[in-house]
Amino acid sequence: MSLWTCETCGAQFPASGAPPASCPICEDERQFVNWKGQTFLTREALTESHRLVWRDELGLAGLALEPSFAIGQRALLVPQADGCVMWDCVPLATPEAVAHIRSLGGLKAIAISHPHYYGALADWSDAFGGIPVYLHADDRRWVTRPHAAIEHWTGDSLRISDDLLLLRTGGHFAGATMLHWSRGADGKGALLTGDIAQVTMDRRFVSFMYSYPNYMPLNARAVRRIADAVAPLGFDRIYGAWWGRNIAAGAKAAFAASVERYIAAIA
Repeated sequence: MSLWTCETCGAQFPASGAPPASCPICEDERQFVNWKGQTFLTREALTESHRLVWRDELGLAGLALEPSFAIGQRALLVPQADGCVMWDCVPLATPEAVAHIRSLGGLKAIAISHPHYYGALADWSDAFGGIPVYLHADDRRWVTRPHAAIEHWTGDSLRISDDLLLLRTGGHFAGATMLHWSRGADGKGALLTGDIAQVTMDRRFVSFMYSYPNYMPLNARAVRRIADAVAPLGFDRIYGAWWGRNIAAGAKAAFAASVERYIAAIA
């Protein structure tokens, strides 16, 4: 019996004697089925072919698979007094990575922006004693490996510590979530957006999509809702979904300008 991981999106599936027949996340119109067909790797095979690497992302520890795997996202560790919070998740947990996180103070919780980044959330939770995994209830149907540690929260916001606030913005998915870190950016505030609002290549703006690989833009009403959800927050920095895709300073103004630019472009 092996745990299976989708090669295209990185979602992990329960242990079984054969791979799943399909991946519902990849069959959804926001994602895609691999051109060579639906393929899965066992956890053991993924461990043999890939490793986890660490980088500094504007003061946060980040980790991702190398070579790049699935969507290529990286997770970020937001430090807290009683352990780190992992923002977004990767498709593999290794003993070496777990040991490194313990050296940074351990892991107290996991929060994930949307189903494309659920990855090996159950493995990561188990590695730290069954820590909670915060997923918005609106995206409950996309969980491919159910786990007792998953907390399907509801509503538009959830405070998980005195300086960390989960914010349901919608957009990319119904339960799409951002993380506001009020003490980030040297106390000026930081917004961790995944690709709900993705930092552009020039790192001066963000943009919005319903589907990135299939080039389906998000409608103006959804973008306005995201903007309204973010407006009350103070932040000077944005951490995006991939290495280096961050806005280091002036992010609040950049976000507002990005919303207007985007809506003008699709009008």
